[in-house]
Amino acid sequence: MKPTAIGAGFGNRGAFWAGVAAVITGVILHLPMYLQASDMGYRLAGMPLDAPMLLGMVLIVGGLAATVWGLIPRDHPDALASDVHIRVRALDEAPINKAHVALMLVMAAAVTIDVMKPATLSFVLPGMTREYGLRSPLHPTGSIPAALLPLAGITGTVLGSFLWGWLGDRIGRRPSILMAAMAFIATSICGSMPSFALNMVMCFVMGLGVGGMLPIMFTMMAETIPARHRGWLLVLIGGDVAGAYIITSWLAAALVPSLSWRILWLIGFPTGVLLILLSRWIPESPRFLLAHGRTDEAAAIMKRYGAVIVPEPRSQLAVESGGSGMGDLLRPPFLRATVVVVLLGLGIGLVSFGFQLWIPSNLQKLGLPEGEANRLLRNSAIIGFPLNFLVAWLYGFWSSKKTLILVTALTALSLFGFVLAGSSVATNRFLLYALLVMPIWGVSSVIAVLSAYSTEIFPTRLRSRGSGVAAGFSKAGGVVIIALVALAVAPPSIADTALIGALPMALAAVAVALFGPETRKRQLEEITAEQLGARETLSRA
Repeated sequence: MKPTAIGAGFGNRGAFWAGVAAVITGVILHLPMYLQASDMGYRLAGMPLDAPMLLGMVLIVGGLAATVWGLIPRDHPDALASDVHIRVRALDEAPINKAHVALMLVMAAAVTIDVMKPATLSFVLPGMTREYGLRSPLHPTGSIPAALLPLAGITGTVLGSFLWGWLGDRIGRRPSILMAAMAFIATSICGSMPSFALNMVMCFVMGLGVGGMLPIMFTMMAETIPARHRGWLLVLIGGDVAGAYIITSWLAAALVPSLSWRILWLIGFPTGVLLILLSRWIPESPRFLLAHGRTDEAAAIMKRYGAVIVPEPRSQLAVESGGSGMGDLLRPPFLRATVVVVLLGLGIGLVSFGFQLWIPSNLQKLGLPEGEANRLLRNSAIIGFPLNFLVAWLYGFWSSKKTLILVTALTALSLFGFVLAGSSVATNRFLLYALLVMPIWGVSSVIAVLSAYSTEIFPTRLRSRGSGVAAGFSKAGGVVIIALVALAVAPPSIADTALIGALPMALAAVAVALFGPETRKRQLEEITAEQLGARETLSRA
């Protein structure tokens, strides 16, 4: 199978690659300061920025600007007005072939790389707290709240989710993914920043890329994978959220004791470069191209997937006609779907960035050594990881709606268990493992299911925005709880963070039961037609 040329359909291939080279060079110029501090345990706090680092920052900023310029398609403004009459069902009738497999493998790697970024936050906080003397459960006498770092990062992810959702619907899915990958490479310099303020800035920018990439990747997969396989494959690939946590916790346990917390940020450099290289096997979404009148490009990509464009008197995308702005998500007929993803997103955010974020620090506060706490969390993720296959099967072959209700309700029940057990949970290792599996692995499964579900229930012209809303609100819950922690309004004990997460997760399960449409093995346009009350319109298309 021949990979897609990275410059195809982009404004300026040369500008993109020149920007990539500049960003990579800029990151490399930040490494000497970190390496030279090996005899000091890699402590850089209070050290001034040297000349190579300043030059590196200039190269990174200029390189990012060049890559953005190179990624904007030349034909974007004219394409939006096109109206193409085609048979999109061909995409759903095509058998799985090598092109589908390559896309799914690359997307699985991309999901893992993306989710490793926010997962890293909880593992760098203990070491960063000690180096900068921050205030946290491990260091209550510090002057600056440690929670400001994750607050900056998660705020970035909220903004990034909405921004990249807009970009994905305007300039394309693939250019948006590449923009996020470049942000990963650039912000790996966080590991060499000598001040806490600079760490916060880098963490915010990193959040912009992280928040945007995940919903765009799921949007692309939903629009490309045949309907009969779409559900279970999306959830299975989304299960890499748990895999990312396993990898991050393993790296923390193996590397942090000898190379300090900074190494976890620096790992973003090689993983970001890897993602850029893998993107050669990520073509643009055929549905996006068809909806924007780029028929020739769509035909070439569909041919690789074993599908062909069949001319029709009326486009099957006609059922999705109408507005394509963010306001359409807040009006019928898509308001109910928006309510579902918003409530689920808030619940996920409060668990991920409330309970999960502070669990390494809380376990150490209860007396567990740092290495043992990290291993316990890693083992909890490993124990639950095989269940991803069961959840994927249930979503794809039983019921997407019922599966979402099930995993959400089980996560809420497990969190209520922590509320009842309180701090005494650390004295019973079996109970601790049993209760940790769902908040550590289970919420990852909810994220995977929500990521798949939110790309199925919105039309093509709103799909990227809709999945961005789901991702954005999943981080917005984190902003709320981390801000409360930073203001010392909500002490991040195990019981408190569990309760804050359990309540919205329970409400979300009810919302799905009341408002969520069934999507199992259904064509995307059919799901949209049902919400519009226009089944006959679709059948005539």
